[in-house]
Amino acid sequence: MNGIIIGQYVPGDGFFYKVDPRSKIAAIFFLMIATFLLRDIYQVLGALIITLGLLAIGKISLIKVLKGLKPIFILLIFTFVFQILINRQGNILVDTNLSFTIFNILLVIIAFVIWRFLAKYKKYNFLLLLAFLIGSILIFINVNFDFAYNYQLTSFNLQIYEKGIEMSIFVVLRLLIIITLSTILTLTTKPTDLTQGLESLLSPLKKVGFNSEDFALIISISLRYIPTIFDEANKIMQAQASRGADFSEGKLKDKLKQVISLLIPMFIIAFMRSEELADAMESRNFVPGKARTRIHILNYSYRDVLVTAFTVIFFVVALLFRLNVLGY
Repeated sequence: MNGIIIGQYVPGDGFFYKVDPRSKIAAIFFLMIATFLLRDIYQVLGALIITLGLLAIGKISLIKVLKGLKPIFILLIFTFVFQILINRQGNILVDTNLSFTIFNILLVIIAFVIWRFLAKYKKYNFLLLLAFLIGSILIFINVNFDFAYNYQLTSFNLQIYEKGIEMSIFVVLRLLIIITLSTILTLTTKPTDLTQGLESLLSPLKKVGFNSEDFALIISISLRYIPTIFDEANKIMQAQASRGADFSEGKLKDKLKQVISLLIPMFIIAFMRSEELADAMESRNFVPGKARTRIHILNYSYRDVLVTAFTVIFFVVALLFRLNVLGY
């Protein structure tokens, strides 16, 4: 699966593997709400430490989780930079001028060529991208030749505020906590158990005409097929690469054609998978809306009491922080 963990169940024997899925779903839901109730960076740092403790209790590898979160690192970087640029509160930490001259742009182009040349070392791709972005900013800040001002194209006043840095770290940490919590749920819960848990939790909504069984089935199938679709996309890319296609080189027009050549078989495979799933469900006499029997019956245990107690305590503490009852 190339490190993809989103929506993937990994067998194990940790604490959370033996917790009832209904308890885990409810706990994750309220823990996410509690995370949004936290107001400052110190509270979020405490929540992050607790989340890392949950990974240790569940015997879930932190390295594996971080590798699986690589697809969203670009989103986290964008969020971090966006918060720094728009937040204008607090003391000014950086107040400098970015000079865009012909010589600076040439240096950045050279850095870009070096980055693309080193991009073949895919193991360090993310670090190389980060180094290129930071290096480009430093070039625009520090490389200012006296004679280059005659060739200056434009300039930009970069101001970074104390609150901007704090809010950037705050938002990124909160996103990491939420994603990690949802990852714990999917890693330690079988898709069938997840479906059954959702059905049980949403069953009271049947009184208002909401079909909880169909909704739970849709959610579980969606989560189940996320890693499958990624795996199929990787196989198609490898097959096309063996035929001479290169998704990292070439002009923008060529890259768009290659992406289209990837999307078309992906849609075809997705429809084929859905037909196979429908045939498999029909062969097992699955009828939507009809009562079904199950091999495994969900039962609560002392572990569910511990999880519920922890969730209640965490939620109450977060609420008290929000109301400034425990403010400092």
